[in-house]
Amino acid sequence: MKSTTRGTLAAVLTGVAAAVGAAAATPAAAIGTVPVPVPLEGAEQSLDMELPKLGGEIPLPTPGRPDGPRYAEGRLVPERVLPQVPVTGGLPGAGLRAPLPHVPGDQFDHFGVSTPASDLRTVAPGLNLDTPLTPPNPQNAGLPDLKLPEAGVSAPVLQTVPGANLDLGPGL
Repeated sequence: MKSTTRGTLAAVLTGVAAAVGAAAATPAAAIGTVPVPVPLEGAEQSLDMELPKLGGEIPLPTPGRPDGPRYAEGRLVPERVLPQVPVTGGLPGAGLRAPLPHVPGDQFDHFGVSTPASDLRTVAPGLNLDTPLTPPNPQNAGLPDLKLPEAGVSAPVLQTVPGANLDLGPGL
């Protein structure tokens, strides 16, 4: 086989493998997690028995665009001096499927527990400040008036809906 033919064949096989890998990774990438399988095949072969299937998912947090300072009438310093930063990601997921020796009946070959990765949305705390001066007052020769200083913390936010599945069924 010529080297150009081998190179073309390798490029085609690489493209097909990348397309298949991307199609298989689409559900995990939609949530922003990376699947982590636990390889137990070697232990199954060396022990000559069927072991549980175990895996997990690790979240990939992605920061969002913070809302910048917002100018408000009557304030010298804009609102949201330290803006809140949104971060989205996922809670880690895990799955376990273990063989079951027909204890509950002939139709049940496995026992499974899984906690799928779920979306997680957080917003970091923010800070609002204002000076102890008002804007220039035309009735006071253009000088600002005194007022009490203001400081406030915007509360952080955490939103998620976790879930879990428990099942008995045929096949592993």
